[in-house]
Formats: sequence, C-alpha cells, structure tokens
Amino acid sequence: MRHNNDKRWSGKTRGGSFGYRFFIFLIDRLGIRFAYVFLAFVVIYFIPFAPKATVASWWYARNILKKNRIGSSLFLFVNYYRFGQTLIDKVAVSAGKRERYQFVFDESYSRFLEILDQERGAIMVSAHVGNWEIGTPFFDKWGKKMHIVMLDAEYRKIKEMLEQHSERRNYNLLPLDETDGLSNIFRVKAILDRHEYICFQGDRFLENMQPAEVRFLGKTARFPIGPFLLASRLQVPMIFYFSMREPGMKYKFYFYIVQPLSKESGPKSEIQLLEQYVQALEGIIQQYPSQWFNYYRFWEER
Repeated sequence: MRHNNDKRWSGKTRGGSFGYRFFIFLIDRLGIRFAYVFLAFVVIYFIPFAPKATVASWWYARNILKKNRIGSSLFLFVNYYRFGQTLIDKVAVSAGKRERYQFVFDESYSRFLEILDQERGAIMVSAHVGNWEIGTPFFDKWGKKMHIVMLDAEYRKIKEMLEQHSERRNYNLLPLDETDGLSNIFRVKAILDRHEYICFQGDRFLENMQPAEVRFLGKTARFPIGPFLLASRLQVPMIFYFSMREPGMKYKFYFYIVQPLSKESGPKSEIQLLEQYVQALEGIIQQYPSQWFNYYRFWEER
C-alpha cells in the first residue's frame, strides 16, 4: 500500500453527522444488535472509500503491529468494525440504553474518586482509543464539574446533534479557540481555580499547538505538551483514563493515577508527565491493538 504524505491531523474526527444519524435511526427502529450486523456492510464500503484513513490504519498494522499483508487486511476490517461499534454504543448509552451493557472498573477507580473529592482542580487525559465518552454517566455528581476540551469544530456539531437524542448530559463541553493559546490558558486556569476538572485528549494536536517528540510503540511520535505543562506549572493532580471495549457488550475502565512531581523537578517536569502518559497509553494499545482510532499518520518517519 502506498505511502501517505499527509501526516497531520486535519482537525476533523472520523465519523460524520450523517453516520451518527443513520445509526441512531437503526438503533431506535431495529435495535443495537441489528445495527452491529449492518455495520459489517458499512465497513466493507468504508475501506476503499476512505483512502487516507485506510492507508494510515494499514501503516499502523504493518509497521507498529508488524502484521503481514493478510493479517493487515483482516486488521483493516476489525479496526473499522470496532470503531463503528463504539459509535453505536455511544449513541445507545446516550439514548438511555445503558442497562444493555456491562461496565467494570479497575482497582484504581476508588482512588480516582478520592482525588475528585479533594478541594482542588484536576486534569484528566484520555486518548482516541476505546470509547472514553461512554463512561461519562458514571461520573455522576462529579460530571457537573467536568469540562471536556473540544478542538474539533465538526465534532462539536455532532455533539449538538447527539444531545437531541440523549436523556441528559452531566458534563460540560469546553471548545477552545485554536488560534488563541493565551486565552485558552486563562480559561483552563479559571476552571482549575474553581476546583473543577479539565479533560483532554492527549494524542491530538493541531499545527499551531506546541508538540513534544517521544518514543511511542517503538517509533517517534509527537504529542501535545500543553496538558502536561499545565499540570506541572499549576501543581494539580493528573489522571489518565481509558474506557476499552471487551467481548460482548462490555466495557472496562482504567484509571492511572499520575505520580506527583515535586516543585524541584525542574523545567522538564512536563516531559516526565508526558512520558508517564505515553507509557500508560502503550500498555492500553498493546492490550487492545484494534481499538486505536487515530486515522492519520501519527508516527514520524526518519
């Protein structure tokens, strides 16, 4: 498969509003399991007609997962199918069908809630793996103090559309101005000063955002340094959170409580936090390789 020269994220999330509306229709009229069956046909169509995403997924399978051509071909289907399932599940849970799913939590969940109960702000960092948003109903009373950072204008429109089909939303959206970094810093700091929580996706950045290069799954990749710089400078707790789909209609939630850094950690303390995040993300992807949903060329080639 040919090399794709476009290594940048375009600022748009895979899965347009038409797709969401279509699966909302299927779930409402025919049920979740029928939507899963129909999804297989959608994936077969999607593979050739989304060439940039397909090339990126193929490169990931060949160069990161080290699969052969047959294995990579099968991976394309599985990867897109898993992504489609997460969209269906997100719509279903938002529409009040949470009882159809099973949710389990790792041993760090109670510690996570203890941190949220402290009289101070906190920064949560997730990634475009699994289905992080499906866990928001479990944030309960803490959700009212959570602000989910959105950099993607298209995704914000999808959120508005989804809300029309949701029982309620117990968290806040925080759309950031992609051209005004200083204003964003003040807005984030004000939320943390109110002892509330900011939630970032730690594996996405735009061209005008400051990145840092680190080794990730054996190759060099760029990550946004902003969330880790904020946690380092403001001395607030940081948690890494992932929600991963398991066989059957089941999700498991993982919480990584970040080791605190002393004020004497030095000017590179944000890099230490980023390295902790990358290590946690590597562990998740190695356990769930087909649930990596960054459909652009994430790794740099040397």
